Amino acid sequence: MELLLLADPSEEKVRAYLPASRCFVVLNDGVVVGVCAVQQKEAGVHELMNIAVRPEQQQLGVGSRLLKWVIEIYRAAGARALEVGTGSFGYQLTFYQRHGFRVAEIDRDFFVTHYGEPIFEEGIRLRDMLRLRIEYRS
Repeated sequence: MELLLLADPSEEKVRAYLPASRCFVVLNDGVVVGVCAVQQKEAGVHELMNIAVRPEQQQLGVGSRLLKWVIEIYRAAGARALEVGTGSFGYQLTFYQRHGFRVAEIDRDFFVTHYGEPIFEEGIRLRDMLRLRIEYRS
């Protein structure tokens, strides 16, 4: 839970989506250093609900390796698409774009409507969620 809350500050929301999610972890000497939760949205379409890496392990490629692995797992399983929702700016957005995700839609005021406390990135309040998507080719 500690790691998941790095990527989603609402423990209530994390606890709500976790039971229906498939979880993946990265271990380093038996210690969980990265975690990812993916949920099926509809037949062939899955959503990356959360991906997080321990702060001391960030910028070392752990998150990139985990995300690449998850992308390939769903590609190999015959999925049509993998989606993720993220803020409309910041390092998370560029992280997903570097791995092939493209903007599919904008969920205006998502972070205002669905979170009781304001969320700030780089001193700017998050308001809109970008929904990004990788379309797998058959």
